[in-house]
Amino acid sequence: MLRWWGGRTSPVAYGRGLVFRAVGGRVCAGARGHGCPLAAAVPGRSTGGLCPECARLDRARSVAADTFADDPRPYRVYLAWFGPGTVKAGITGEHRGPARLLEQGAVAFCWLGRGPLMAARRTEEVLRQALGVPDRVPYDRKRALRVALPDAGARAAEIEELYGRALGVGGWGETLDVLPFAAHDHGEAFGLGGLPALDGTVTELVDGGTVTGRVLAAAGPDLHLLDPGGRHLVLDGRLLGGWGLERGGEGDAWSVPVGRAPHRESAGQDGLF
Repeated sequence: MLRWWGGRTSPVAYGRGLVFRAVGGRVCAGARGHGCPLAAAVPGRSTGGLCPECARLDRARSVAADTFADDPRPYRVYLAWFGPGTVKAGITGEHRGPARLLEQGAVAFCWLGRGPLMAARRTEEVLRQALGVPDRVPYDRKRALRVALPDAGARAAEIEELYGRALGVGGWGETLDVLPFAAHDHGEAFGLGGLPALDGTVTELVDGGTVTGRVLAAAGPDLHLLDPGGRHLVLDGRLLGGWGLERGGEGDAWSVPVGRAPHRESAGQDGLF
């Protein structure tokens, strides 16, 4: 969904053309539903889209930042699959369902267990160490792995093997309810079938800069686009926060900076998820 200058929104559809330009300079999007009181400028390359003060406020009561440890609602532990050999362990509020997995761009996932927040957090750490999986996967690696993915059956088999190993790790089943294995797959929802080789990623938007292309796929915050020159490019939707967006017209040329594409072999293991 894109939000245009003036507040109107429109859906993003696979196979459809998309043309827009960034206007008005980039300002902090504010925190917790409130606008930034300073209307502070934000760097174009920032994926957070917030000034330092609003970023602190946004994380002041956050499970991810360990500043909301007294949430009484149940949580779930999961394994998220992003590509061959790349699985992470994490937790999410049960009330959110699979939303967290969709936000992260997990191609497939399974639930492991459910229970109180701190028990879920401890289990996440125990399983992460025992299985040798991270709690974060960098976005560059996720993007590189989305090209030439194995089929849904192979994805499910890799997650099931890790699920079985997780059951063999002692202790955590005493504090959480173990959930039966079921593989959930987002490949079709994300539109990831048959993506061409990746040619580059957008590094930032600029005032008056135009993005134009045909939408190939969308996973997490990433839009995969085929530009008029035939390049497969990724636009991280987090770069849009704080910009005004105007519809472009047919024939408008691409005019925002593009960096090199991440490669499967070189995309690092460190970074934010």
